[in-house]
Amino acid sequence: MRFFAFLVLAAFPAAAQQQLSLREAVRLALAQNKSIAASQADLNAASAKVQEARAGLLPKVNYSESLTRSNNPVFVFSSLLAQHQFTQSNFNIYALNRPGFLDNFQSAVSADQVLFDAGQTRKATRSAELNRRIVSEDDRQVRSQLTLLVVKSYLDVVLGQQAVDAAEQAVKSAQADLERAENVRRAGRSTDADVLSIRVHLARMREQTIRNDAALKTAQAALNDVLGEPIDTPYTLTSAPTPLQPIGRRTGELERDAAMKRPEAQRANLAMQVASTQVGLAQSSFWPKLTAHAVFESDRQQFANRGGANWLGSVSLNWNLFNGGADKARLEEARASLLRSRAERDRLSSSLKVEVRRAANDLEAANQQVEVARNTVDEAEESLRITQNRYQVGMSTVTDLLRTEAAVLESRTQYQAALHDQRLAAAMLEFAAGQLSVDSPVVNE
Repeated sequence: MRFFAFLVLAAFPAAAQQQLSLREAVRLALAQNKSIAASQADLNAASAKVQEARAGLLPKVNYSESLTRSNNPVFVFSSLLAQHQFTQSNFNIYALNRPGFLDNFQSAVSADQVLFDAGQTRKATRSAELNRRIVSEDDRQVRSQLTLLVVKSYLDVVLGQQAVDAAEQAVKSAQADLERAENVRRAGRSTDADVLSIRVHLARMREQTIRNDAALKTAQAALNDVLGEPIDTPYTLTSAPTPLQPIGRRTGELERDAAMKRPEAQRANLAMQVASTQVGLAQSSFWPKLTAHAVFESDRQQFANRGGANWLGSVSLNWNLFNGGADKARLEEARASLLRSRAERDRLSSSLKVEVRRAANDLEAANQQVEVARNTVDEAEESLRITQNRYQVGMSTVTDLLRTEAAVLESRTQYQAALHDQRLAAAMLEFAAGQLSVDSPVVNE
């Protein structure tokens, strides 16, 4: 495929417009479209989830500071011991039963480390990493879909400008026909009816130009929206579709590419791995959990003195022997999700093959339509040339002339539409095969 320079937005001053190729348009959209920003935010969130899961492998360290004031006998007795301030006088029965108020400033640093959890933390981390890869595939899908949308929007603007140009050319041709008809009438070889018929035809061509111009403005606004630009931003589009060469790859190869490269296929495979990890996570809940706990504590009557320090270390085992069957139900749920993921992956594989096959057939049909439309334009233009000459000498009627004029306009419009559809079909095929990107041939050639 090749692109040639093509002026699209002639309605704007040339000095105020930037030139924009299809490749540049795709790059601009990938940099500015808000869907990319949203997708990137999801990817950042998924990465944070991985870090959160990995934190389970590291010890949990906490620091606390508290001040307690009480005359509770038990509190006073235990606090004096912890502060290393217990004396012989504190054994006084009255002091034990009716102690005075005591302040206790307590500083504590604690640490907890999971020693064994049957791989729950490791499996949770693995699941988070797989989910991040799923979000990454979602991001790739968003980019591919946006690239396809840019290609379509860009081609719509080009086609809209070509439709305006064709209608304006039809207006000029109709004006020439009107002048020719008036000359023939003055020569006495036609009547006022012929002149009026051409004037009606001229008015219709002007109406068509107005409609095409309105459609072009809408297409321009839609393109700017996709690019993430203000909708009134003027551009000079420099890429216009030309007839494509047939693709050199077979449909079967493209179908295999889709199964390997499409983000949806990668996502389905990753989803199945996540489901498998969830099964392992549910199974690990049947095993005990072993945790180490350590505390260093300082208790003081005043914030900076009159106190003591102590430490504590422990290892605890927690084994859930029965919780009403919730663990078993969670395991069955995880296994069902795994079966569902496998079924969805197999269904998607077939669906992607059908999508590639449909896109390949559409492109083949578009190739044939371009060839037919090109021949039709040549025939219509030659027919118009002959009819104009015959009408000039009175050998054809005005009806013949108007009919051939309409045929030329229609054939030119259909040819440009066929080129538009061919290029879009090629982009759809690359998209279906998982190959569409800013570096794709359909974007760059």
